[in-house]
Amino acid sequence: MSIKKHLIILFLLFAGMQLSAQNVPVKTAPVWPAAKANSWYAQHKWLSGADYIPATAINQLEMWQADTFDPKTIDKELGWAEGIGFNTMRVFLHSLAWKQDPEGFKKRVDQFLTIAEKHHIQPLFVFFDDCWNKVPQIGKQPEPKTGIHNSGWVQDPGQPASENAANFPGLEKYVKDVMTHFAHDKRILLWDLYNEPGNSNKGELSLPLLTQIFTWAKEVNPDQPVTAGIWAWDFEKLNAFQITHSDVITYHDYEEPAWHLRVIQLLKSFGRPVICTEYMARTSNSRFANIMPMLKKENVGAINWGFVAGKTNTIYAWDTPMVNGGEPIEWFHEIFRQDGLPYRQDEVDLIKKLNGVIK
Repeated sequence: MSIKKHLIILFLLFAGMQLSAQNVPVKTAPVWPAAKANSWYAQHKWLSGADYIPATAINQLEMWQADTFDPKTIDKELGWAEGIGFNTMRVFLHSLAWKQDPEGFKKRVDQFLTIAEKHHIQPLFVFFDDCWNKVPQIGKQPEPKTGIHNSGWVQDPGQPASENAANFPGLEKYVKDVMTHFAHDKRILLWDLYNEPGNSNKGELSLPLLTQIFTWAKEVNPDQPVTAGIWAWDFEKLNAFQITHSDVITYHDYEEPAWHLRVIQLLKSFGRPVICTEYMARTSNSRFANIMPMLKKENVGAINWGFVAGKTNTIYAWDTPMVNGGEPIEWFHEIFRQDGLPYRQDEVDLIKKLNGVIK
């Protein structure tokens, strides 16, 4: 993308959100005033962490279903996170795991929170997701496809399930049950209501469900803030809704530093806390060395994709499979190997330094 085109898109995004957001109707409790959001943010240390799934799980269902929930591995891996100074983790839930066993699901979430609190980590939870495989199914999950990034990750509620309004009442029960149960739980940082709405060629077809989940969340009115991160600059209606209905602003950016900084400067214009909930793709020149110090300088929360190399196969790039399953010349995501050794010691040392673990 040319510099001129990129700047035009950013300008239109900003202008569109300022002028057209009021034309997107939604019945919710009020968005937090900016002062309340900034006060909430000021009560936390600089937020740093990763998008987290245990190495033993290929997707959200394998993480949360009773037969494959793995607290031992979670405890071990969150210990590594604590060791490098991470204080948050972004964790995906899944509606089918709840539907299969609502009470058991909430007990496992509570158990996860107990483990996270032990390691001084305050996670944020993600509800819906438009990324990767279209039809999630409960039960035994597939084995990873050799050398393919996120071969088993599943959407929630799926495609075309997310476009069918007949599914909304059941999804409302899920969201409200989980959020009400944990609405006053200080162990939770915030609720990320919808990951990358419009992905997988859905576009504005995701707007009705996005609108509904904000309605449901604001009817619960939890103590924690709610958000949905922007990620595609040309999704004008989705972006306008997400920005104007989120208590705190979250976003994804895998670009190199100059472009990433421009996004930060734009989003700060709204006067709310800003948290990056996905970054760090080494072969795209989004690295710890050039992005994480910038995020700290700008007081933007830093949550990178990937923590431990495992069944998600996200050491491989999105569109660069390795059919032999060998180790790529440079890992795309992830920080640790499964034995706890860092992929790159210099990166771990930098993370520790930025988090005040070492001087």
